[in-house]
Amino acid sequence: MAESAATALPRTDWSLIWAQKGFRYFFFAMFISLFGSGMNFAGVSWHILALTHSTVKVSYQVIMATAPGLLVPFIGGVLIDRYDRRLLGIALDFSRGICVLATAWVAWHGHLELWHLYVITLVIGIGSAMYWADVNALVQEVMPLSQFTGANAAVVIGVQTGMLFAGALVGFIYDRAGIGGILLADGLTYFVSAWCLYKLRSGYVSPRGHLAGYPREFSESTEAAAEALGAAEIPDVAEAGLSLAVYSDLKEGVAYLRRQPTVRALGITHSILMAGVVSANVLVVALAAGILNRGARGLGFLEAGWGFGAIIGGLLASQLPNRIRMTLYALSLAGLALGHVAMPFISWLLAAIFFQMLFGFFRSLSGVVAQASLMLIVPRHFMGRTQSAMAVLTTILQLLMSFALGWISEQVTIYAAFAFLAVIYALGTASAFHARRLLGTPSAAAS
Repeated sequence: MAESAATALPRTDWSLIWAQKGFRYFFFAMFISLFGSGMNFAGVSWHILALTHSTVKVSYQVIMATAPGLLVPFIGGVLIDRYDRRLLGIALDFSRGICVLATAWVAWHGHLELWHLYVITLVIGIGSAMYWADVNALVQEVMPLSQFTGANAAVVIGVQTGMLFAGALVGFIYDRAGIGGILLADGLTYFVSAWCLYKLRSGYVSPRGHLAGYPREFSESTEAAAEALGAAEIPDVAEAGLSLAVYSDLKEGVAYLRRQPTVRALGITHSILMAGVVSANVLVVALAAGILNRGARGLGFLEAGWGFGAIIGGLLASQLPNRIRMTLYALSLAGLALGHVAMPFISWLLAAIFFQMLFGFFRSLSGVVAQASLMLIVPRHFMGRTQSAMAVLTTILQLLMSFALGWISEQVTIYAAFAFLAVIYALGTASAFHARRLLGTPSAAAS
């Protein structure tokens, strides 16, 4: 019954969204966070390519960024569904900011080596593996149910606006201040983002605080046993209680996903989409250097084009009529597949920027529709584990695709690598149409 709600998403009321003080801070946190992360990812990618002239070495950076997603979400999803999501976000921002600033200090003193970049990328990836599932779940707590579509659109706009500014500036900052300047700017943005999350609201808010109204959505006996054991004074017994609680939460989350074919279909499609977006960075760097011959500034313009298109896509997605949302969701994946077939044959920078705008548009539109649908289907106390399950699948795909794209680009041709990425998006298109069909069937509404 809950799934039928996803086929009737309310229209967006922007005045209601921006009237939420907490969401305004949340929006700026996403903007400033992605401004720094966007500069870091593009700047480090370009620096590695400039040092090594190897797309495979660039793919290692993507692997370092995504590999933690294989392990972290299993415990991260449980933590997100148990503890205050705002405080978790603040802690993750602070820890990553300190590590990035330490790396910037090494770079400024002339001691930066390639392994330093891989290590800091790994550290950031560990934090990000939990951070993005955390903030996606946090949206449910700061917005009314009727405005989930608009809230997700606003988050995407904030994220992509940060990417837009990062793309516009990264080439100039890299040319003037080098990799040290890029890392310094990124490190500072984490502290600004943490301050925004701190101002979002006050007090401690547990995601489980509302469960009294849903007595059949979790096991009371297991929960009571876990809490009793966790409160024990004997350390070994307390540890056993925590382990039981974590295991219970994981088992409960798996059982929920098994019962929800529509959630699985949306999650698989979104994982393919996000894996393609992140791993495509390997090819975009190679495109800017090898085909367009435009250097770091050209890469920045390509990233800015993506951000601009994503902003437009987010605005449009929030206003789409219900009857065409899922159709455009699936067609967006098809557009990504077709566009990446043509992309490597473009040698004119403005045309490449236009295609990047289209890709950003398609990613944003499909992402907003998918996340808004999930927020209406998935109960709040399951959202962290649902997002984390998607993160694990996304990570597996990113690891495989990043290395494959780098290897194919270097050992075969960049044209073959783009064709391989297009095939992956074609599979995502099939999954998107499957999700659309499930959302339109009476059986899905009744489950």
